[in-house]
Amino acid sequence: MPKQSPRREAQVRQQLAQEAARFMIEGGIRDFAMAKRKAAERLGLSQTRNLPTNREIEQARAEYLSIFQPESQPQRLRELREAAVGAMKMLGTFSPRLVGPVLAGTADDHSPIYLHLFSDTPEQVDFFLGDRGIPFEHDERRVRLEPEKQETFPMYRILADDIVVEMTVFPVKGQRQAPLSPVDGRPMRRANRHEVEALLQEERG
Repeated sequence: MPKQSPRREAQVRQQLAQEAARFMIEGGIRDFAMAKRKAAERLGLSQTRNLPTNREIEQARAEYLSIFQPESQPQRLRELREAAVGAMKMLGTFSPRLVGPVLAGTADDHSPIYLHLFSDTPEQVDFFLGDRGIPFEHDERRVRLEPEKQETFPMYRILADDIVVEMTVFPVKGQRQAPLSPVDGRPMRRANRHEVEALLQEERG
């Protein structure tokens, strides 16, 4: 296969990023690697190594939402942030922090609310939800605390109306070290309840 020009390579990366973003938004795919594979297959580029970065896909997601969902996406984002505030109030004893697309502003109809909770005994979250009669699913989430190191932490999933809330439980000392973002590899941005409430206030003008 002849070598592509830098301009053509950039065009291919952009096309792949846009297609991967569409798969994530329309298909509810949350995994960047899976979205890239599907995009490459869809465009007949399954053999290419010129794949976009996660950051490029996230930028394409934001562009897609602004073009195709200019009214519905901000409304859905507001609903998710309001639901996040409610969940964080309820879970206040675990010092909840909001992370991910709902905080970043790129949430779509399929986006869960991602919370980080902090407790040295994750079973306390079990007891907390059970005592309140809140049905939940128990799972695990692998996160990257260092560039070459992944760790597994307990995760709880609840459903509030039509909104999924996924809560990863870290040790209390985990408040001092945010996991690395899958988007850009930097420490995740985290927000406490008051910071999320401030975002909502800004949206209301």
